[in-house]
Amino acid sequence: MGEKRKFQVSFLRENCSVTVEEGTTVLQAEIEGGLQPDAPCGGMGTCGKCKVHILNGSHPGIQKACCVKVTEDLTVDSSVREEGVAILENGESRLVPADPMKAEGLDNRYLAAFDVGTTTVVGYLLDGESGKQIAHASMLNPQSQYGADVIMRCNYVLQNEKGKEALSHAIRTAMNQLLERLAKDASIDKKQISQVSFVGNTCMHHLFLELSPDSVVKAPYVPAMKEPVTAEAGEYGIEIHPRGRLLVLPNIGGFVGADTVGCLLATDFDHREKIALMIDIGTNGELVLGNKERMVACSTAAGPAFEGAKIHCGMRGAKGAIDHVWKENGELRYSVIGKGEAKGICGSGLMDAVALLLKEEIVESSGRFYDREELETEFARKQADRLTEVEGKPAFFLGGQVFLTQKDIREVQLAKGAMAAGITLMCRYLGIQKEEIQEVLVAGAFGNYMDPKSACAIGLIPQVLLKRVRPVGNAAGEGAKLAVINREEFQHAASIYEKVDFLELAAEKDFQDVFVDELEFPDYEEE
Repeated sequence: MGEKRKFQVSFLRENCSVTVEEGTTVLQAEIEGGLQPDAPCGGMGTCGKCKVHILNGSHPGIQKACCVKVTEDLTVDSSVREEGVAILENGESRLVPADPMKAEGLDNRYLAAFDVGTTTVVGYLLDGESGKQIAHASMLNPQSQYGADVIMRCNYVLQNEKGKEALSHAIRTAMNQLLERLAKDASIDKKQISQVSFVGNTCMHHLFLELSPDSVVKAPYVPAMKEPVTAEAGEYGIEIHPRGRLLVLPNIGGFVGADTVGCLLATDFDHREKIALMIDIGTNGELVLGNKERMVACSTAAGPAFEGAKIHCGMRGAKGAIDHVWKENGELRYSVIGKGEAKGICGSGLMDAVALLLKEEIVESSGRFYDREELETEFARKQADRLTEVEGKPAFFLGGQVFLTQKDIREVQLAKGAMAAGITLMCRYLGIQKEEIQEVLVAGAFGNYMDPKSACAIGLIPQVLLKRVRPVGNAAGEGAKLAVINREEFQHAASIYEKVDFLELAAEKDFQDVFVDELEFPDYEEE
């Protein structure tokens, strides 16, 4: 057989072109061209988030990039995608003296810290003498072109010979790009940075260090490495001082990683007298319960729904996303990021919308949409025209072309049910009642923007804890900063992971029963 024909794909916004073999998808052409496209479903054609505008050829118009194969020269505009994603960069922390690790022949004037999330990457530049933050920068994690969640990315690595190398290269490149931006903002050379710290979930940790994630996604779901790492940054492709050091915080369990350790460090969790619950709702949901006497952690697959994946009109917290929904003067109201036309709905808006539909009896506790003739409250009857069908299935239109389907409600139930089951089983593990939890610390971007009332209304957080919920922002990033600023804090982080019991929910014999019990929405309670 002869060689396959090759064609040129030109990308307008990025002002670049790539030559690919016939049959290559437009999504793969973007990846080969280094464009870092967003493909939450991993190119399976199910999420629609990789849409592009094809300007010529056999498939003109707005198309899913993963579904169009290149059979001719193409011109592509990728600007139809979501833009201006809001990335949370700051969080609650503690003041510590600047006392970084010393290295012979190295000036510790500049330090950097990274919080590598499944969705976003945040970098900080710090003054090694004062400990103060000089600059910060963030970007979407370019690994998203291989899938939205950690399972998809792990599977990509395990199914592709060069997958591990590709995912590792993607995140190291992103970190180096952020280091360039940080150095430029501070008018320094990045070679003046002597140390870099890293936190991320277990999957991000393994992919950064180029470790196989095989043990994380297969029973008994244990990390290939838990221990903290100190190494030369150059060994891992991080472009700082030639003899610069890399500090990687430890992991706790299969899907409770160094980012959770960063949160625990920032909040001084292991020194607390009061029983506290810490929740980090990202693409994955991590939970830690306890105090200085005893701590237990677990992980749940809660985040995809609240980050837009698997939701028909779902999107990240970007321009055009409905971010809050409420009732005002008997009317349904919502706000849109960027104040323009609603293009979709992000996690905080989704939670608000479901909570309102429950309160007003448009959705019943089982998750089923009421039929129009069943609506009883005055507000519900006024919204009857919003209750319609999409592709033969019940749906509720919020505004413009944004709606929630019956399947979307089910996805919310699955997500909140997993989180609630985790809380129930952790309480059982420690032998306490939910009422005994005295503080709920909600970390991460979603936790920062969500309305605690809505979280409690849908049952993600026990309603009895409503008044005890407190957002702590990007605590993982703050923990990464503490670890690089102060050597004792890094040692503190290195000891935390040994104090936390890890509860593997999938191995708990009662998990399925508890999960099923938690799927139903709770009865709405007025404050």
